[in-house]
Amino acid sequence: MPSRQLFPTMFYEADLADAALLDDLDQSCRALAADDIAGKRWSKAHGYRGYTSYASLNDLPMRDPAFADLKRLLDRHVAAFATEAGFDLGGRRMKLDSLWVNVMKPGGTHSGHLHPHSAVSGTFYVAVPEGSGALKLEDPRLPMLMAAPPRDGTFVYAEPRAGSLFLWESWLRHEVMPSSAKAERISVSFNYRW
Repeated sequence: MPSRQLFPTMFYEADLADAALLDDLDQSCRALAADDIAGKRWSKAHGYRGYTSYASLNDLPMRDPAFADLKRLLDRHVAAFATEAGFDLGGRRMKLDSLWVNVMKPGGTHSGHLHPHSAVSGTFYVAVPEGSGALKLEDPRLPMLMAAPPRDGTFVYAEPRAGSLFLWESWLRHEVMPSSAKAERISVSFNYRW
């Protein structure tokens, strides 16, 4: 009997390279990185190479029209991803739970992690200079492979560009590879809950 795949891991990729939206978000993200004192303090205290609004601002779609426009796009793509992933939402929708800006300086990285208390996570890439570093995704079975021989595909590297949207289930462990770019990489990350 032939083999079949069970329990696939879904990873969603879309290209939202809308020049006007990218320009608006670039300006908004850079303004936040310059003006958000609490975010700059948190980033420095936690060794984040650059700026993140992760722990300082939780209302960006209400605060700035560029983030409101992005949220409308994200809502549609997350709904499509939920359908492809086979989620039984019981007539309810996925809801944006958090959204934050990342302005990563050259040399910046973000170690392996997952996003607890969420169902879908993702990143939208605003500025991606050459050498920015890929998103590294880990086979979720890795902790259970025990004595299994090595295999291809234990890690997958997704290479973003400006306008790339990546979505995945929040339990999928991932990390941002070190940036060798000569300019800042700008992205907007987010979580959706059911």
